[in-house]
Amino acid sequence: MPEPLRLSSDASMAAVQARLNARGLTLPDRGPIDDGPSPDQPGHPEYHRQARAEFALTRWEAAVPRRYTNARIVTDPTVAAWARQVATTPADARSLLLTGTTGTGKTHQAWAALRMIAEAGPARYELIATTAADMYGRLRPGGSDAGPEHELRRLTRIPLLLLDDLGSAKASEWVEEITYRIINERYNACRPTVFTSNYPGQAPRDDQGRALGPGLDIILGERIVSRLMEMTDVVAMAGPDRRRAA
Repeated sequence: MPEPLRLSSDASMAAVQARLNARGLTLPDRGPIDDGPSPDQPGHPEYHRQARAEFALTRWEAAVPRRYTNARIVTDPTVAAWARQVATTPADARSLLLTGTTGTGKTHQAWAALRMIAEAGPARYELIATTAADMYGRLRPGGSDAGPEHELRRLTRIPLLLLDDLGSAKASEWVEEITYRIINERYNACRPTVFTSNYPGQAPRDDQGRALGPGLDIILGERIVSRLMEMTDVVAMAGPDRRRAA
């Protein structure tokens, strides 16, 4: 009785082929074998992207105010393009400035963009979100147990920052200096930031160069707005006050 064939080596397979050839037969082509993990198994890139997305979304949910938990759709193409770049190549991403009058949906769109980044499963998702008023409050003496310089370092070094209602605080030398330090540090480090403001970056002017209304250049000063305009993509949001309509 012939010994059973063992198919554990190329030599064994060659022996099998030789016996089949003697009988006028051929070993069928096995073709490529895909023995890699499927998208729902560890080791597959999609599995790990989904795990990162779940982790990032928990951070987004922990940071978002209850009012904006339904901010899930990015409607502006510039904002969507910005969110995609931050999710994939944050070191190359610019910042974003959403401007418009009260109630045009700037904050809602900012939170939707931050959620879009989280859903993409970025390699890193660390976020601080604050209004300008709250930020200045924490940076004043006694505003934080950790101290103003510690708070300032957190704001300048966090990978992703949302600064809402820029320009809403009463102008002063102290406000201008604090704002300059934060924006200048993030500008130099190329860290993406989302700003919202009721004011345009540059105040509208007449033919003689006289301001026709407020602008961030008047409220915050030219040295701040010069950096702000260079580092951001500006999206002007128009329309009626949605809060009044609601």
